[in-house]
Amino acid sequence: MALAAFLATLPSVKAAGVLATGPQGPTNPPEPTLGTSINQTSFARLLSVNSVDDFCLFAPPAPQNIGDSETYEVAWCTKPRNDARVIPDGTITGVSFLKTDFYVQILGYGNLTRLNVPNGDYGGELDPHGQFGAGNPIGGNVTSNVTGSDQHFAEWMQYISYSQFCLRICTNANSTYSAADMCWHELDEMGCEFVMPGNYKVNGTFESCDADVAYPPGWYPTATISGTPVFSTFAQRYTGTESNGHAYTVGDTATPSAPYSTPSSSDCRTTSTISNGIPLTALGLAAASTSRTASKSSSGAKSSSSAPASTAGATKQAKSGERKTKDYSSVDLLKMISGVGAFLLFN
Repeated sequence: MALAAFLATLPSVKAAGVLATGPQGPTNPPEPTLGTSINQTSFARLLSVNSVDDFCLFAPPAPQNIGDSETYEVAWCTKPRNDARVIPDGTITGVSFLKTDFYVQILGYGNLTRLNVPNGDYGGELDPHGQFGAGNPIGGNVTSNVTGSDQHFAEWMQYISYSQFCLRICTNANSTYSAADMCWHELDEMGCEFVMPGNYKVNGTFESCDADVAYPPGWYPTATISGTPVFSTFAQRYTGTESNGHAYTVGDTATPSAPYSTPSSSDCRTTSTISNGIPLTALGLAAASTSRTASKSSSGAKSSSSAPASTAGATKQAKSGERKTKDYSSVDLLKMISGVGAFLLFN
């Protein structure tokens, strides 16, 4: 049974884990707000993802590799909102905004050195959990109004490099697919196109589409039993060291070349560009290029076959303390063993 057809048979619920219940970060406004003052030194960490021309991204407050600054990234928005920093016009060169029944997703390209991502940094992964359980960045929150009103959502993930980004906010759940499943963020080395599949051939265009729902990242349907799909799962290979000095290795030795499928899109609308009309001088930038150059990050990512710039992802193998565990809900044959900041999925 196709995923879209199977999802249609299940009740849609705002289950536990969909709407955020924690407090706003201390630097954030209490609610998403348009028309806030321009402050390019802001440390607000509230993202909103509402449309192709109204969205925010997490990026460094000053030039620094994503892998080294993920706990204190700040919000950058295409419009003056949320007391955040404003993304300068011309920074974003292509965007695909996808609305599905289970998540809203935005992906795109640009000169993200203007957002303090060093040139050549293949990037990193941000999520609401992080090493200390308070989020990467700490106090980071996200909202979207795609359900009809501004709502705060518990599960989300963002990959960003010097030239590409992708961001998913999980807005729904049912008895088979939790919001945490749909925003499963442990496959950071695989890059945007594997974890958040969609139309990545958009550099130079700006589109808004409805889309089918992708299977959760790393899930592959293998059979159907009594009308319910059974999955195998891919776990990223990881080698680390326990506190007692013993080495361990978890994950799969074989890496899949692609996600199970790329969901189809429909009702796509394009716009010529996105712009807030704010002069560069008001944002503290000269009209000339603001590209910064820095040494390439030691963290790598899987490159895309469709565009050389499709590199957003992160390698955290040098930071074993940052590996995250998850209480993975059982789905038929899916099992998990947690341990030492890593996990093992039996296929």
